[in-house]
Amino acid sequence: MKAIQVRQPGGPDVLELVDLPTPQPKSHEAVVKTAASGVNFIDVYLREGRYKGPFPFVAGQEGAGTITAIGSDVKLVKPGDRVAWSGILGSYAEYLAAPVEGLVPVPQNVADQSAAAAMLQGMTAHYLCHDTYPLKPGETALIHAAAGGVGLLLVQMAHNLGSRVIGTVSTEEKAKLARQAGADEVILYTQTDFEDETKRLTGGKGVDVAYDGVGKATFEKSLNVLRPRGMLVLYGASSGPVPPVDPMTLSQKGSLYMARTMLAHFTATRDELLARSGAVFEMIASGKLKLRIAHVYKLEEAQQAHRDLEGRKTTGKLLLIP
Repeated sequence: MKAIQVRQPGGPDVLELVDLPTPQPKSHEAVVKTAASGVNFIDVYLREGRYKGPFPFVAGQEGAGTITAIGSDVKLVKPGDRVAWSGILGSYAEYLAAPVEGLVPVPQNVADQSAAAAMLQGMTAHYLCHDTYPLKPGETALIHAAAGGVGLLLVQMAHNLGSRVIGTVSTEEKAKLARQAGADEVILYTQTDFEDETKRLTGGKGVDVAYDGVGKATFEKSLNVLRPRGMLVLYGASSGPVPPVDPMTLSQKGSLYMARTMLAHFTATRDELLARSGAVFEMIASGKLKLRIAHVYKLEEAQQAHRDLEGRKTTGKLLLIP
């Protein structure tokens, strides 16, 4: 089978198209023929070595497809079932052998590409606004990278929960997308200081929560725009990791809360994984959540997909098609 392998840490050039044996399922696994693989920043972090990976490894952690074989102890799924997954390494490949506990059923009215596009980013947006800081009607949320993969979904969910949404973006094109998704106010941080503008838009009161997947470039100002006892939720670091924080800083700025979250901790049990993915798929099927698949690449174009993602040239989701 064709797969994208990473032999050593580095830039996009280390993503290598290789031929590997088609995997055979272990007793607790199913083999899936991949229909689409999601491209995410965590793939970049693993490729760079920022997150430690088992070199060499097949890249990718998200996708959707159809089961072709199952192990001897598998009861949850059967060949022919359509499934999706997130957090299972080896997804940039024509076939994936995966623990069945990590596979979720895809409803008939959700396409494979939609399922692959929704797993990591959709469930991330869901836990951010439903669990980490559960948004309430009338509250105000600041959402960075509001036209990005998570951002567009988080804006929609926050809007549907009745919250006021302030989004930050880099271009007019992205501002339009964020507004279409439901953002009430959009700040072009390339033209306006988002700290000053957020304070102006909130009458100096600050926002209830800031959802920040950018990290280093936005961290300090994100703290500065929170209301007293507000929360900064860091769920990514696309601009680099944030500096160390003295907890006294949180006290001095208004007894603030800060969380650094990972999707894995919000899908830690099979029941929670099924409930969260099911909620996201239901939003898609009902039209409450609209996915923006920005670009679809062939598997052998993985290097270009990573370059585009890192270059901030994209709005929405990137997919690889084996």
